[in-house]
Amino acid sequence: MQAPEKPENEDIRIAALHSLNILDTDPEERFDRLTRLAKRLFGISFAMVNLIDINRIWTKSSQGIEIIESPRETSFCGHTVLGDDILVIPDALSDQRFCDNPFVIGDPKVRFYAGVPLVVTNGSKVGTLCLVDRTPRTLGDEDKELLRDLGKIAEQELVALRMATIDDLTQISNRRGFISLAIHAINLCKRLKKPASLFFFDLDLFKEINDCYGHAEGDRALIGFSRILKKAFRESDVIGRLGGDEFVALLTNSDYESSNLILSRLEAIRKEYNQEVSRGYEILCSVGIVEFDPHRHNTIEDLLEEADRLMYAQKQTKRAKSLQ
Repeated sequence: MQAPEKPENEDIRIAALHSLNILDTDPEERFDRLTRLAKRLFGISFAMVNLIDINRIWTKSSQGIEIIESPRETSFCGHTVLGDDILVIPDALSDQRFCDNPFVIGDPKVRFYAGVPLVVTNGSKVGTLCLVDRTPRTLGDEDKELLRDLGKIAEQELVALRMATIDDLTQISNRRGFISLAIHAINLCKRLKKPASLFFFDLDLFKEINDCYGHAEGDRALIGFSRILKKAFRESDVIGRLGGDEFVALLTNSDYESSNLILSRLEAIRKEYNQEVSRGYEILCSVGIVEFDPHRHNTIEDLLEEADRLMYAQKQTKRAKSLQ
């Protein structure tokens, strides 16, 4: 068996994939509709939309087979993204790269494979739309063109999905994107019995920035704070802008002590940012921090509500002190 190599732009490709906020999300009709259509049009055993993560193939949609993820090293799709066009394997048993592949010699006994790379806006090939059959077959020119067209539709759905879950201004998750990712992160912490913490931020004196410097400067402050968050938190943490000047961050495998260390790091980064940018005002914030408790927090909304209350209490305390 020949394991697929990594593309030269692997780091950029993985970053592009993760920016879609799609991994480990629930099935969606927009992709299921596409794989149903592909399976019916080509009359094959399986049709899948697969995304190629660091060490795994994660299946967003599948027809004809129940699969969630599989090792990247045994994948056909890992080979597909090394090229620019469709990869066709008429008979895997006759192909030295795959003849002893566990998916060929064992279930589901793959014989035919055809996959088209799915390319996002920066040119990264993040996954494939693929056709799989249990009997050898070929793919004619018209069929290849049809598969390319279906691949373009899948790419459009990926772009639409990203636009629906990413905040246009700050390029971090919007409310919808944050909640979707946070639900999965919380469920994972529940299963593994790991701690989690939620940070709820609100910028202080943000109205004054808009009033004194204009809304364009207010937008720059929001962008600046999102950059502070991205620098302060880990790649595994989920950060988002709920709307206006409200931001959130969900930390997995993080207890109260870890949360305080990260908060100290954020404060240092915030102060450093204010000194470097020096735009006549400082980016200031209030924050509420809540540790996830499965007995008290049934939903992510419960966490958000409690953290919001704590944030508001801190903001009120600051205002009271400023009036003394």
